Amino acid sequence: MKDFPFRSNIWLPMIGYTALIDRAPLRWPSGARVALWVQVNLEHWETGGSGTTLPPSRSPSPVPDPKNAGWRDYGARVGIWRLMEVLDKYAVRASAPTNAEVCVYYPEVVREALRRNWELMGHGINNSRTLNGLQEDEERGVIHASMEALSSVSGRPPKGWLGPGLVETFNTLELLAEAGIEYVSDWCNDDQPYPIDVRTGRLIGVPYCMEINDIYAFLGAGLDPERFYQMMCDQFDVLYAEGARTGRIFGLCLHPFIAGQAYRSKWIDKGLDYILRHDHVWVATAEEISDWYYQQHYVDALARLRQRAAALPAARLAKPR
Repeated sequence: MKDFPFRSNIWLPMIGYTALIDRAPLRWPSGARVALWVQVNLEHWETGGSGTTLPPSRSPSPVPDPKNAGWRDYGARVGIWRLMEVLDKYAVRASAPTNAEVCVYYPEVVREALRRNWELMGHGINNSRTLNGLQEDEERGVIHASMEALSSVSGRPPKGWLGPGLVETFNTLELLAEAGIEYVSDWCNDDQPYPIDVRTGRLIGVPYCMEINDIYAFLGAGLDPERFYQMMCDQFDVLYAEGARTGRIFGLCLHPFIAGQAYRSKWIDKGLDYILRHDHVWVATAEEISDWYYQQHYVDALARLRQRAAALPAARLAKPR
């Protein structure tokens, strides 16, 4: 795989840097200022495996763990149907990072997602197993198994990937491109898509949003739903104003066992209503954003990225590919 001259959390050359002010203006279809991208994660956890927990939780967790396992199970039993109703109200198609095991344990959820023409994104085998620590061939096998499971139910391979827990190895990006994945959302580092330089195929980043995200807001920051609604509105207002100069992505990240709780879904509904009362909003899946970027901006953006990388003093330290 690619040889990285610096493997530290200070500089990771696998994701090249481009300054927003140096980029060509990004133009969305029909002159939209903001691309609204809703992500609804469809996930399964192993009984006795690691998973999102309610605070406070016992450490180590009991096995079985009815409190936390039952809370997560609420998403597939109830929460997803509530979120689907909210999104149907606004004719919003979601992008759904989908664990392969969801196709086995919750085929009804997958069936209804596909009936709504949602996009399925690769999301590993289940949410108890990340890519951390996998050897190259093991990771390649996980990626292919995930893609095959989604292809078998949707009739076509997924174009996008979100790693379980947003975890990668130093091989992940090359393996995704090798497998035919065209965009990855693990790196929450931008308001626009951007090129990722890989040896095989092509790859871009369509960044997942960690801030307008129910896990961060409700579990991490302990915010109430009305405050989350205000965050949605404030985030949109700034991006919408900036989008007059160059297009932005508004990412809304939801998990059915969290956002699908009744008292939270009410305020997410209100937030979508606020956003969609504005003109010049493109309601898009991540695949649609990716396709547009490839058609309109990718070639020039990749050339700029490579030109900048070649001019860096550190480039002399890297071995040839």
